[in-house]
Amino acid sequence: MLTLSKKAQAMPASPIRKLVPFADAAKKRGVKVYHLNIGQPDIESPVEALNAVKENDLKVVAYPKSGGNDSLREGLVGYYKGIGIDLEPADINITNGGSEALQIALSVTCNPDDEVIVFEPFYTNYNSFALQNDVKLKPITTKIEDGFALPPMSEVEKNITPKTKGIIICNPGNPTGCLYTKEALLELGEIAKKYGLFIYADEVYREFCYTDAPHFSCMHIPGLEQNVILLDSVSKRYSLCGARIGYLVSKNKEVMAAVMRYAQARLCSPAYGQIAAEGALKAPKSYFKAVRDEYIHRRDVLIEGLSKMEGVVCPKPMGAFYAAAELPVDDAEKFAKWLLEDFNDNGETVMVAPMAGFYATKGLGTTQIRMAYVLKEEDLKAALRCLEKALKVYPGRTK
Repeated sequence: MLTLSKKAQAMPASPIRKLVPFADAAKKRGVKVYHLNIGQPDIESPVEALNAVKENDLKVVAYPKSGGNDSLREGLVGYYKGIGIDLEPADINITNGGSEALQIALSVTCNPDDEVIVFEPFYTNYNSFALQNDVKLKPITTKIEDGFALPPMSEVEKNITPKTKGIIICNPGNPTGCLYTKEALLELGEIAKKYGLFIYADEVYREFCYTDAPHFSCMHIPGLEQNVILLDSVSKRYSLCGARIGYLVSKNKEVMAAVMRYAQARLCSPAYGQIAAEGALKAPKSYFKAVRDEYIHRRDVLIEGLSKMEGVVCPKPMGAFYAAAELPVDDAEKFAKWLLEDFNDNGETVMVAPMAGFYATKGLGTTQIRMAYVLKEEDLKAALRCLEKALKVYPGRTK
């Protein structure tokens, strides 16, 4: 009998994308859907990235090097130097998006049944990457009433076992928008040193920090050079999601040698994507300032709108472009489907991401949603009007 693998059967559907058929059906009925469910920025990519692709003179689109184009890695050395991280090109391996960077990082450091600590809620695909590598995620819950801040480090130590291999940290965080403090990260670094753990540092949203202090990278933690594996990407920073270019960064030579072997097995990352990424590195600082200012404005529009909705709780995010909200509903996934199937306001509705799939602990996040404020102000306000009206008439409202 033909059967699927146990991994295939256990692989969870993305809570970000699994409601897409309902959205498509709504659109076919003529309903306008405002997408707050996915972190796909509407910000234009830098012209430097687009022009690099348009003006390239390739005659043959050949395989790039498995570690990535030399010129791109050298350009990234300059980028990181600008934020106080000194690297060599050999410390960087170009990957197919930030997702592959984490997949490879887990593959080269973990054995089957090893444990990796993760702070929930977390980027939902961490579940999938762990499953693919037979790694057990060990969640430590952060709470909405605390703004999803890191818990006391004593809570982290309580969860360390002989099988613990590392800690995944996303800063600023997806799906919460939480920006961890320098002090908390330094304490986490001490634990990593004490127990000999890797820190898998997902810093894809580094440029989107809404405080006066600069982003503090795990690569800045003193004495942790061998422990940190940095996961990065051009997707959100330069609005180049479709280029599929990320990078895995580490000063641990043994780790990087193993990463190269995995990179060789999958051949290479996209040629044109790397050209676009290299071009993006030439974007002026004014590009980032304009984008950051726009996201701060959108965040404020979102939080102001949510604060007027009775029963909705949403801490103010200080990074990335996501907000996590608690709703007065019986079930967030049921509500999200209802928005697409049964509700519209003058032919409009909104799509959100239910957050249960962003937790590893069953039963948590069932009344929470993630919203990505990646729409222009006019559309964001329209989406908020839809959400407010929907909450007033939803049959499963709880308070």
